[in-house]
Amino acid sequence: MKNNKNFIRTFIIVLVAGVTFSCDKYLEEDLRDALSPSTFYNNDNEATIAVNGGYALLTGEQGMRSRNWTQMWQMGTDESSSNRGVYKEGHNYTYTEGVRDGEDFWNLMYEIVRNTSGALPKIEGNSNLSQTVIDQSVGQLLVIRALAYYNLTRMWGDVPFFTELLEPKELATLKRTPYSTVTTAMKSDLQRAYGLLPDSYSGSGNEGRFTKWAAMALKAKFHMFDREWSDMKAACVDIINNSPHKLMDNFENVYNWRNYSPSTSMNSEQILWIDFAGVSGNGVVVSPLSRSNSLYEEFNPRLRDEPKSKSEKAALQAALAANGDAMTGYGGRVPKPDFALQTSWEDGDLRYAASITDKYEGIQLKFPYFNKLWNLNQSSTIRSDRHENIVIIRLADIYLMAAEAENELNGPTAAYTYVNKVRERAFEPDKPWSGMTQSTFRTAMYDERKFELCGENHRKQDLIRWGILIETVQNTKHRSANTPASTNVSPKHFKLPIPLAEILRNPALLETDPTNNGYR
Repeated sequence: MKNNKNFIRTFIIVLVAGVTFSCDKYLEEDLRDALSPSTFYNNDNEATIAVNGGYALLTGEQGMRSRNWTQMWQMGTDESSSNRGVYKEGHNYTYTEGVRDGEDFWNLMYEIVRNTSGALPKIEGNSNLSQTVIDQSVGQLLVIRALAYYNLTRMWGDVPFFTELLEPKELATLKRTPYSTVTTAMKSDLQRAYGLLPDSYSGSGNEGRFTKWAAMALKAKFHMFDREWSDMKAACVDIINNSPHKLMDNFENVYNWRNYSPSTSMNSEQILWIDFAGVSGNGVVVSPLSRSNSLYEEFNPRLRDEPKSKSEKAALQAALAANGDAMTGYGGRVPKPDFALQTSWEDGDLRYAASITDKYEGIQLKFPYFNKLWNLNQSSTIRSDRHENIVIIRLADIYLMAAEAENELNGPTAAYTYVNKVRERAFEPDKPWSGMTQSTFRTAMYDERKFELCGENHRKQDLIRWGILIETVQNTKHRSANTPASTNVSPKHFKLPIPLAEILRNPALLETDPTNNGYR
């Protein structure tokens, strides 16, 4: 499990599990020498390798470390923008059917769905495997597949849906399935995974494997977007009361990439994350270069863009060199102008200084940055060779979700307990909420989630589910690189168009929605 041979075998399993949803190139290859499903899954180790293949896809080039994912999840809000003209489609709401970013991410998510669906029946009831490995393998595969469908339904709404290994001809004729059908099935799968998976894993090489609490956290997210407040609250309270996850005492330590090392890449607040820790990821030894995480390069400044005054460039370079730092990132994601102002935050919010800066070693930078997500340390991570984990859901998010659900069900009285737990570390002295109506509590949550979770790919979907995306974007001060956003944004942008290449391969996708989510 922990050698390069097994890493190669992982991808063989990924390959033979089936072709991707939208590409038949594998049919043209001679696989006579490759392992096949009929000769695999003979022991616990082989089942684990198959599961590792699912994790490997999540960390792949077009996976959840890519610009494709972040552009669609975060760009075009009141929170972040770019210091230059990248992400223009997401910034400006000029997305079309032909944008390649959407196509690449769509393809990968369906590759995950197809491969996990192919592996599940090979593992369930397999007499060659121990029951523990069967349970944990099935549970992990269910969460991996649910995460893929979570991304697909959030971005595209009604999508083709299958949970068994289909032939390419069948896949090429699948119509869109109602969103509710997909999410109902995934909630059921996640509940099952919750019963199969452990609280945690022991042993080196198991970092980042999905636990029962990762399954429950993702289930809570599905409930949140479906406005199923009672189920959402129950899931969140279960995590808060019964899981081993705890809030970090200091907000600065939630994302402590400046002091990054593989051993410190995880903390008690992380519930569901994509693992890039060191050279060991999800039980497979991988090359750092093949499993680097380019996401956080988007938060790192570029030296050529800094500092604000050219006369300070030599001093900045000297300061970077003295600290073993370098501004070699893309600078692709920076706070919006108003969001970067301390006056836009509640007075005394400690999260501001921990999240945003416009200085380095006292030198004024040209742009503000999300310093909670940058890592300038070149001794542990360099450009295109980064291993910081991508956190999808952390415990503070769960507390805020519990507060929101309780308020929607019963008003704010009991909801204060959950939101004030998060605010305890955000303010010194503490500033607990009290004396609100249900309506004012709901509105206050708009900002509380924004400040606690800034830069973490939650804002856009939050604005959509609250029904305030359009008015928020229209009332936001934008940078020159995405000025058209306020005039372009419209209801169709709550979802993305199914990629044109996919429609050309499968015209049946337009039968239930000839407009393709309003884009034609």
